Amino acid sequence: VVSTQSTATKTAAAAKPSAGGAAKLVMGKGMKNNKTQFKDKEKPTDIRLSNIEAAKAIADAVRTSLGPKGMDKMIQGKTGDVTITNDGATILKEMQVFHPAARMLVELSKAQDVEAGDGTTSVVVICGALLDAARKLLQRGIHPTSISEAFQVAQSKAVEILSSISQPLKLSDRDSLVKMASTSLNSKVVSQYSGLLAPLAVDAIMHVIDPNTASNVNLNDIRVVSKVGGTVEDTRLVNGIVLTQKAQATGVTKMERAKVALIQFCLSPPKTDMDNQVVISDYTQMDRILREERAYILDLCKKIKKSGANVILIQKSILRDALNDMALHFLTKMKVMVVKDIERDEIDFISRTLGCRPIASADHMMPEHLGLADLVEEVHVGGGNKVVSITGCQSTARTCSILVQGSNKLITEEADRSIHDALCVIRCLVKNKNMIAGGGAPETELSIKLSQYAATLSGIESHCIKAFAESLEIIPFTLAENAGLSPINIVTELRNRHSLGEVYAGIN
Repeated sequence: VVSTQSTATKTAAAAKPSAGGAAKLVMGKGMKNNKTQFKDKEKPTDIRLSNIEAAKAIADAVRTSLGPKGMDKMIQGKTGDVTITNDGATILKEMQVFHPAARMLVELSKAQDVEAGDGTTSVVVICGALLDAARKLLQRGIHPTSISEAFQVAQSKAVEILSSISQPLKLSDRDSLVKMASTSLNSKVVSQYSGLLAPLAVDAIMHVIDPNTASNVNLNDIRVVSKVGGTVEDTRLVNGIVLTQKAQATGVTKMERAKVALIQFCLSPPKTDMDNQVVISDYTQMDRILREERAYILDLCKKIKKSGANVILIQKSILRDALNDMALHFLTKMKVMVVKDIERDEIDFISRTLGCRPIASADHMMPEHLGLADLVEEVHVGGGNKVVSITGCQSTARTCSILVQGSNKLITEEADRSIHDALCVIRCLVKNKNMIAGGGAPETELSIKLSQYAATLSGIESHCIKAFAESLEIIPFTLAENAGLSPINIVTELRNRHSLGEVYAGIN
């Protein structure tokens, strides 16, 4: 319409007598087109159905990975890296999704990963089933607002039903916590190691909280470090810090009663802020530059030694070398253990665990800024790889590290993700000390109870809540399907058991 109006204006400028008539004619055409456009009621419906189909396609893509018998997905990233995983959030993150409605399901999975840590596949599958139910209701002519409001009522009722069938749990009951973590790990690639990883996750959480008063867990207090070498069975919990960097060649690889300095300045000659060139005309000038450099480095090393530090951790630098050969030579003579290239995001955890302060200048090298530890040593982890372990930290911080090992990168990455999910499950139990049965039991119970509730209502709301109830059966249906069982027989049997009052009956 805008372009036709501008044409009309030009025509009016060229021929004044018929300008009014031309403008009226063009505007009239535009109005007529608009009327026919708004009369077309099929277009909004088609867009709505298109959005539902796109989101449902995403749900169907991850559905086959649900449950302990679900299939793992092999995904090739943009850079050519291959990831093998069963985790819904990881699968969706690696997928290139362009449709805006489908992107919403990816965001839903991310939100579940942040909030609960596990169940990322389940939420996407349930969402896909609810959207399919909404599509059928829309085709019956029910308005989207009515469907949305009825689903909100059903959701509130579902939370009430879940609360009524939940069982209270005490954090002192370690066996139950280990079973919860094992359930999370059973669907992962590393499920055969759940007997090792589940107790490890429970012990890590119990180490960083007070079970009697805790209402939440800060997972930043638990640092999970992956290193290729050995097998998953070598994975262990370390009461302290594990650094993936190697100790530098100062001849010191073990230090007892360590005084650790975390430094953020470089042990190398300073550089100017801009590019420069120094032209030297004779050897005396070169000797002078080398003497100055030597004196500067020696002064830094003397200040470190004077503070009493016998282990130094140097933050990674991108502007110049964090440690040069001359500094390493002096520190070797002083018998100081050196670990360089500490990442910036590790600084906070290290300083809290050791009870030390990051030191930004050599002038601030004071004994009170150092951290104390019983033992700092370089440990072999297999495959020629080494890590630096710091144990016996004398600070009051409740932190720990988990060293994840595996024969290759794919295994270590998946073990890392699996341990994160197990930690998140225990965190959920700390926040809400209740548990419910698994294996599709809660979904079947909800389906039956919501269907009974829908029968007490009338009109559109009853139809929508019944559709919501039927959608929840997608979980037991998918679990049975992925396990190679007959889904219809299994779901029918589950309905029968739950109708007889077996609230905790599920698929084993």
